[in-house]
Amino acid sequence: MLEFIKTINGWAWGAPMLFLIGITGLYLTIGLKAYPIRNIKRGFVYLWTNREGKGQGEISGFNALMTSLSATIGTGNIAGVATAIASGGPGALFWMWLIALLGMATKYAEAVLAVHYRERNEQGHYVGGPMYYIRNGLGPKFRWMALIFAFFGMLAGFGIGNGVQANSVADALHDGFGVPEWATGVAIAILVGMVLLGGIRRISEVAGKLVPFMAIAYILGGLILLVIFADRVPQAIELIIHHAFNPTAAVGGFAGAAVWAAIRFGVARGVFSNEAGLGSAPIAHAAAQTDNPVRQGSIAMLGTFIDTIIICTITGLVIVASGAWQLCPPEVAECVAGKGLSGANLTSAAFALGLPGVGNYIVTLGLAIFAFTTIIGWSFYGEKCTEYLFGVKSVPIFRIIWVLAIPIGATRELDVAWLIADTLNAMMALPNLVALLLLSPVVFKLTKSFLNHGSEPASK
Repeated sequence: MLEFIKTINGWAWGAPMLFLIGITGLYLTIGLKAYPIRNIKRGFVYLWTNREGKGQGEISGFNALMTSLSATIGTGNIAGVATAIASGGPGALFWMWLIALLGMATKYAEAVLAVHYRERNEQGHYVGGPMYYIRNGLGPKFRWMALIFAFFGMLAGFGIGNGVQANSVADALHDGFGVPEWATGVAIAILVGMVLLGGIRRISEVAGKLVPFMAIAYILGGLILLVIFADRVPQAIELIIHHAFNPTAAVGGFAGAAVWAAIRFGVARGVFSNEAGLGSAPIAHAAAQTDNPVRQGSIAMLGTFIDTIIICTITGLVIVASGAWQLCPPEVAECVAGKGLSGANLTSAAFALGLPGVGNYIVTLGLAIFAFTTIIGWSFYGEKCTEYLFGVKSVPIFRIIWVLAIPIGATRELDVAWLIADTLNAMMALPNLVALLLLSPVVFKLTKSFLNHGSEPASK
């Protein structure tokens, strides 16, 4: 079964998928005249001014971004970056940067369409996302594509947003504090269950408080380490850029990697981390209280910037500058190619090299909070995909299954969880990327109208 999943994963994240993700981001960036990259400051202004919400919707634009970030800032920022470097070499970080810059336009377009085509469900709540902008924007002939997205979105949540998160934090707490994996799984399940009872409002409130705290704390910890490794940072950046275009030779515990591996793992883990193109974040932004889809899109694009350009960069630079990516695990007496550290263990080792006795705890605690918020954020995504497929009455059943799946994911092998999550992400992204390309004229028109007049209605 593992070999079968590896085969499917290799196809799902092969050249065609990487090309589609890259070309979609590039096309949208050019079509928008680099609006997302040029208007990062504008996005932060909108974020600050929309703290309390303005217009129709369920939650403020600020809390919509925090809900989105709660789902995106997770193990991808700690374990995902480390896995990319361990498999593709330092050059993988360069390709994470590139896909993130292009992904800002992708995330912007997703949110614009989500708000523009959102609708009210049976309970009167605003709902939206790829399944709705595919159906409402492309018409009945594409209804099958909306169903495919919702189906894989529902399943992908149990991988990227549940199993991988629970697995990573259970592994980290076991290695760092000796906590049994099953105990971690049960504890997370109880806490998540308590939050889910309150729906999107409770989720957004918890995210609005935890996400800023955890992001700032982790960034400060990472910056302290970069100051400690300041003399090595220039060389680390040189390594990253050089190996983005040149193979990485085997050294220490690193087995070596071709340029294609750097591209593949950099893009795949980058998308896993910031989720630009997956179609997940617009489900949260569709619930935002906003008076214009472009305004919320400008807030949404900050998710990719904060997640990858800031947080993933800090993690990656610490790993490369510390030299941890070349290390062998302590239990290996002699360095053997391919036996280097990976995942959260690699990031933990890098932080421990700079802050002995403290750094590994920063990573462990950060991972625990990151994973918890990701699980509650992705529960909302999976819930809305399930609701689209089976109606609002299916939501309580989904929540029960979601909570029960947490302890199961916590006790499974990490490599298997990553493979399944990666594969489902690709299946989820495909219909969304096609829809973004087909609906790009709508995004361009709404953006132009807003910049010229600023009066386009929030949604149809």
